[in-house]
Amino acid sequence: MTKRAIGPLQTRAIGLGCMSLSHAYGAPPPAAEAARLLHRALDLGYDFLDTAALYGFGANETLLGETLKARRGDYVLASKCGMTGVNGTRVIDGRPETLRATIDESLKRLQVEVIDLYYLHRYDRQVPIEDSVGALAEMVRAGKVRAIGLSEVSAETLRRAHAEHPIAAVQNEYSPWSRNVEIGVLAATRELGAALVAFSPVARGFLADAIHDHAALGERDIRRGMPRFQPGNIEANLGLLARFKEIAQDASCTPAQLSLAWVIARGDHVVAIPGTTRLDHLEENIGALAVSLDEAVIARIDALFTPGAPHGARYPAATQAEIDTEEFA
Repeated sequence: MTKRAIGPLQTRAIGLGCMSLSHAYGAPPPAAEAARLLHRALDLGYDFLDTAALYGFGANETLLGETLKARRGDYVLASKCGMTGVNGTRVIDGRPETLRATIDESLKRLQVEVIDLYYLHRYDRQVPIEDSVGALAEMVRAGKVRAIGLSEVSAETLRRAHAEHPIAAVQNEYSPWSRNVEIGVLAATRELGAALVAFSPVARGFLADAIHDHAALGERDIRRGMPRFQPGNIEANLGLLARFKEIAQDASCTPAQLSLAWVIARGDHVVAIPGTTRLDHLEENIGALAVSLDEAVIARIDALFTPGAPHGARYPAATQAEIDTEEFA
């Protein structure tokens, strides 16, 4: 398949988000199982791996560094700064001095000399975006980073940042039930020559038909606190899922593959990074590269997931206040 550009980098349209191997969706798998999955991903042709200093408070970067140091030439490596763990607490800090310290810590954990794509994980509103991006630009000039990106930002913030230094990618949530990037970021990234990297492209597992009950989510699973998975909302959203599964059946693919194929069909500058802890899902996800959706199927999905169709907000109110991305009314 033709590669897609992320600044000076080239990757397939589906990469691997590594967060769940260390963080967020309940207890992570044992290190040996996580390592097996990472090697299998490269063997299957995944060539874009996404991590962050936040994930497992450094544990995810350490996992990739220890597991894949002998295969560094097989993949494009992305990580993030600006949101990390400090004394066991998640902290957003975009000050240049903090970012300079974080890059050196990440390079050490990842056991690499350069990170291919380095994102500002969150826009710290206490710090001008130009200052944070300026610090990332310093890393590029120092040879520690090849290209820089932003995560969960608006089109306006992207334009301000891009005026300071070229932005190679914006990583925002994007799936049929989270279409906020269509307000402005999808078009802005295309206009500026940046990639749109879609995280949670199967709706945090919901559109993979993996979640049917709020009570089944573990205590350490961040989805327990997300409005769309709350009692009342999740039951209504399961009605949308049932109709989505019918479309997948008609398209001769799995629901997860349908969601992924829809995402990467939104533009040739879009790259999806589903995450998983399971080998069968790893194979299923990359199989979406072979799924071709005609205009009629895409229209059915668009009509099903209009902006007001999903029940519940993307994030709890406190988390939403930290996000710069545009939101539908």
